[in-house]
Amino acid sequence: MNRYLLDINILAFLISGDIDSISREVQEILKDYSNLMYTNSIAVAELLQLYRINKLQTNLHKSALEIYKAIEDEFRIEILPFSKQHLSIMLQLEIKEGHNDPFDHAIISQAIAEKMALISSDRQFVNYTLQNLNFVFNKR
Repeated sequence: MNRYLLDINILAFLISGDIDSISREVQEILKDYSNLMYTNSIAVAELLQLYRINKLQTNLHKSALEIYKAIEDEFRIEILPFSKQHLSIMLQLEIKEGHNDPFDHAIISQAIAEKMALISSDRQFVNYTLQNLNFVFNKR
């Protein structure tokens, strides 16, 4: 059994039904019911805000509340809180030049702290593997 932390872009592809943007490797990970899927509360808040300001489109869900419920109920992804332990790792994270997204730093820190593989389409994340990030790149 493996544990994976999903970045917002993977959540957005699932919610919007854009499966073509998810690589075969990542699709296999998502389909394997022996794997446990997680995301963090910060990524969910960001996703719901994108929906509310019409930057995320979906025909599958009619409201932010439906999207929120679908993450756990439909897609079997557990939403984890961002804790003091994660913040502590974030404060120690060596930020790569030009990568100033605090939401990215939060999810990277949580993946490191929880010893989970982080799945994302963000190429910047590979720069954190030397800081104990287990990274699965979703090549689109």
